[in-house]
Amino acid sequence: MRLGVTNDSVPLHNASRHGGSLLRDRNAPHHNRVGFVELFFDLVFVFAVTQLSHHLLHHLTLEGALQTALLMLAMWIVWIFTTWVTNWIDCSRTAPRLMLFGLMAGGLVMSAAVPQAFGERGYVFALAYAAMQIGRTSFMLFVLKNGPANEFANFRRILVWLSVSAALWIVGGFSDGDARWGFWIVAIAIEFAGPWASFRVPGLGRSSTADWTIDPEHMSERCGLFVIIALGESIIITGATFADLKWTAEIWMAFGAALLSTLAMWWIYFVISAQVASEAFAHHKDPGSVARAAYTYGHLPIIAGIIVTAVSDEMILAHPLGHIGGPVLAVTLLGPGLFILGTGLFCWLVFRELPLSSLIGILILACLIPLAPYIPPIALSLATTGAMIFVAVWVGIAHAREAAAAQHPGLEQAPS
Repeated sequence: MRLGVTNDSVPLHNASRHGGSLLRDRNAPHHNRVGFVELFFDLVFVFAVTQLSHHLLHHLTLEGALQTALLMLAMWIVWIFTTWVTNWIDCSRTAPRLMLFGLMAGGLVMSAAVPQAFGERGYVFALAYAAMQIGRTSFMLFVLKNGPANEFANFRRILVWLSVSAALWIVGGFSDGDARWGFWIVAIAIEFAGPWASFRVPGLGRSSTADWTIDPEHMSERCGLFVIIALGESIIITGATFADLKWTAEIWMAFGAALLSTLAMWWIYFVISAQVASEAFAHHKDPGSVARAAYTYGHLPIIAGIIVTAVSDEMILAHPLGHIGGPVLAVTLLGPGLFILGTGLFCWLVFRELPLSSLIGILILACLIPLAPYIPPIALSLATTGAMIFVAVWVGIAHAREAAAAQHPGLEQAPS
């Protein structure tokens, strides 16, 4: 997978199909490159991921985990829906850039409210979130007012769905306790159900994945960059925690385990999952359906796994030989488990084939469950890191053998 960017100072001319509109010209050179303004927009979500990991770290209970999960779903929905929009619009133009700057402001406020999202700043989180969702979709209706009729109708339906969910977010933000939970759970469920339900609206019909003229290379690159954001936040947590500790032998071991687990996650995702899936995505007969399943939904456990693993790394670095209580055990096993499961699910959604390496990786982690309460945290961390390294080595060897088999068809291909 290529993680390049284009110089936004070079305009992407909207030629014959879209005239002078703000839509991308699919025939222009480098139309599918990720622009600097999109990377600038992503900086807000570096802060968002940090806020989520800190929220989980400071609320390491079942309720805290559920709160973090709901807030992460909201953050992801805002980001991935914006990625769909930037897949269609020409971000070298002034109006799309201003729209992204507005979303950055909303995202910064929303992220800052995360620690008190279930407390006194719930209404701030909800208002910022709703403004981002409605504002971005309204901007697309403005862009498409003289554009393709099917795409304009698609965003009319999306606006109806997001208006309903926005109302629930806002009402929930001004509510307390269980009422807030209820409104927000229904709101996030509506937003996740929308794409699967093709945004069906009585009187307005339903959308089709054929209407979603997606650019596979741009979409896969954007999602890969979000994985980089999450991995980068993990490295920052590891480095900052390590810097403040006395460097004993066990601290060095914990630091090494944390770094190796991050490297293994990068290897598993980028060497095989993202690279091969991106190529298959580009040649799929219905790329809109792949973008919906594998990228809009399929990346969630991958991102969640990275965030949870980062929390585990920080806790074990601080207390490598301490008692391994339930919360530490849970995050240390759940983080790698979610990531390995997520990359396997991602491959299945693209290729309809679950990698054997993912199944064995999950099995190794499952075998650690009965042993985990009886070993020190650093030993469990090393064991889970070993499981991820095993998967990374497996997919690396399989990839090398498949590449050799492609050059020499007589060679047997290894399972991945």
